[in-house]
Amino acid sequence: MSTTTVRGTPTRAAQVTVLGAAGLTIMSAALIAPSLPAMAVAFAGADVLVRLALTITSLAIAISAPLSGAVADRLGRRPLLVGALALYAVAGTAGYFATGLGLLLVTRMLLGVAVGGLLTAISALITDWFDGRRRAAFLGRQQAAASLGGVVFLPLAGVLSAVDWRLPFWLYAAGALVLPLAWRTIEGTRRSSAPPAAGRERNGRRIGGIYLLALVATLVFYMAPTQLPFLLAGFHLGPAVTGAVVACSTLTGAVGALAFPALRAGPAPRVLTAGSIALLGLGWVVIGTAGSAVPIVFGLLVGGVGVGLVVPDLNLRLAELATPARRGRVLSGLVTGIFLGQFLSPLAAQPLIEVAGISGAFTWTGAALTAAALTATTWHRNEREAR
Repeated sequence: MSTTTVRGTPTRAAQVTVLGAAGLTIMSAALIAPSLPAMAVAFAGADVLVRLALTITSLAIAISAPLSGAVADRLGRRPLLVGALALYAVAGTAGYFATGLGLLLVTRMLLGVAVGGLLTAISALITDWFDGRRRAAFLGRQQAAASLGGVVFLPLAGVLSAVDWRLPFWLYAAGALVLPLAWRTIEGTRRSSAPPAAGRERNGRRIGGIYLLALVATLVFYMAPTQLPFLLAGFHLGPAVTGAVVACSTLTGAVGALAFPALRAGPAPRVLTAGSIALLGLGWVVIGTAGSAVPIVFGLLVGGVGVGLVVPDLNLRLAELATPARRGRVLSGLVTGIFLGQFLSPLAAQPLIEVAGISGAFTWTGAALTAAALTATTWHRNEREAR
């Protein structure tokens, strides 16, 4: 027997709670990005491990998300959401008290487990609650809330890190504020009578392709929090300004996400996806060729729109492919793809940085992404004309 959420119109309080939880997710690992230069000084000689403190959270999310998907399908969305919020608050703030880099990395891994549970529970709840255009609209709101969370928390993290690089860890206490709301407003689940065979997916190749696309797009996008602090340091900008600059991509990410439902009703899903990827690539080309901070901000604004569109788009496409009994597990794969891309981002970029520098890495990855998106669009158009 599998566990699914009973379909029905959620209360307004439940919807607000889910959006509030979403605001804690996508950029959660990046909250310490403005602190990286100061952390590198505090832990002298451990530059690689310092950067790992940012990305190990993403690895933990990627690894634990499939387990979260199984929990969501078997035990229900509410227990997963409540438990993840509690772990988020405890593990996130524990970083402030960590006395060594090893212990800090452990707290960051536990934070990743929490975020993986949050994202899986949120996506499963939304796709259980809504169908059709309402689902697309609320997925857009979810991504907008996640982006706005970055707009609020990243600049604040920059201000706090200018005082003490450990202070941004207290921002994770926001999970404790959402926890009682989730406990009171999210309804429980009941078991369905659908046999396990009904949950088998017949679209494995398409689902796998969506996972891969999410990984690549996020790998490129996450160059912003992992590499920009060091690029902006060359322009003699402090951590507070760095946090504000990196947050620019999340600001327009919210704009793109809110525009997603209307755009999804227009072009074919593949065309919308390719266009979103092309915007991300173009933004990164602008960053790579910038000679000052102002064009970098513009590039982040353009790239942010692309990410704001592509995440709800891929989420919706997966929800349409997944059977209700396995929806949590299928959507958890998207979480794995996104955050595996975050973890691999600095590792994949480093060889290119050593050859072309940080600016060159942005230029070449952006150009490659744009070319791939345009090629995919042309191929899709030719395929339609052939039919």
